[in-house]
Amino acid sequence: MIALPYIEPVFRPPSEWKSLILQVTNGCSWNQCTFCDMYTQPQKKFRPKSQEDIDKELAVVAESGTHVGRVFLADGDAMALSFRRLKSILLSIKHYLPNVTRVSSYCLPRNLLNKSVDELTELQQLGLKLVYVGCESGDDTVLSAINKGETYASSLSALVKLKQAQMKTSVMILNGMGGVRFSRQHAVQSAKLMNEAQPNFLSTLVVSYPLGDKRVVEGFKGEYQLPDTKGLLQEMKVLLENLQLESTVFRSDHASNYLALKGILGKDKSKMLSIIDSAIDNAIPLRQEWQRGL
Repeated sequence: MIALPYIEPVFRPPSEWKSLILQVTNGCSWNQCTFCDMYTQPQKKFRPKSQEDIDKELAVVAESGTHVGRVFLADGDAMALSFRRLKSILLSIKHYLPNVTRVSSYCLPRNLLNKSVDELTELQQLGLKLVYVGCESGDDTVLSAINKGETYASSLSALVKLKQAQMKTSVMILNGMGGVRFSRQHAVQSAKLMNEAQPNFLSTLVVSYPLGDKRVVEGFKGEYQLPDTKGLLQEMKVLLENLQLESTVFRSDHASNYLALKGILGKDKSKMLSIIDSAIDNAIPLRQEWQRGL
C-alpha cells in the first residue's frame, strides 16, 4: 500500500477505484452548492498543491514499484488549475509513471472558461482522457436555487469544448434535485442538455442530505420537498423518455439509487423504461434504506 499525504476526506468517482488518487488540489474552488457537504470541513479549504510536492509523491509511487495504469487528479476541482499547471502535472506523470494510459479529473464548467480548445487538446494528448462533469441539472431555475454558479448554457458550452478536444465526458445528473415542485422540468431540461451534449457517459444518483437540507430549502425559498421513492422513479422515467442519445453509457447504479439501471442509450432505452415501470408498479424489489448507506 502506497502511503501518500492525503488531506482527508478524499472523494473519487466509483469507476476510479483502481486508479492512483493524486491529490493535486485540496477542496473545491467554488464550494457554494447548497446540496454539497463534501468539502465543508476547515481542513478542506481550497488550495493547489505545489509542483514540487506532486513530484515528490509521484517519485514515491515510482520507487514503490507499483504498477499504475490510471491516475485520478483529486480533489473536487483539479481542473481549476491553469493550463500551464495541468500540463506540468501531466508531464510529471509521464516521467515518473510511464505505464499510465489514462488520467482523469472532476471538472466544473467554469474551469474551462479560460482554457482554449487547443489547450484542452494538448492536455488530452498528454493523457487527460476523461473528465467527470457534475452538471446536476439542466434547468436554470434549479441551478440558481442550489447556487451551482452555472447555467444550461455554461454547462453545454463546457461539454461542447471538451468534445472538440476529444476528451471523454462523464456527466452526473441528480435525481430529486428539483424537489417535488420542479421535478418534471428538472428532468426534461436535463434530458435536453444531454441530448445537445451527447456525453460518453451519463450517471444519476439520488440526492441525500446527511447533514440536513436547511441550505437547500432556503435556496428554494422554503418550497423544497424531496420526492418520495415513487416520485423519484417517475422523475427517472421522464428523464429517460426525453433522452435522445446515440451511444451514451448510462448508469444509475450508485449506492444512493433505489433502482439500479445499466445500459446504452439509446438502444437499451425501452428495456430500462420497462424496468422503471415495473418498479413503479411494485413488481420488482428496490434497494432498502440500509442498502443505500454511503
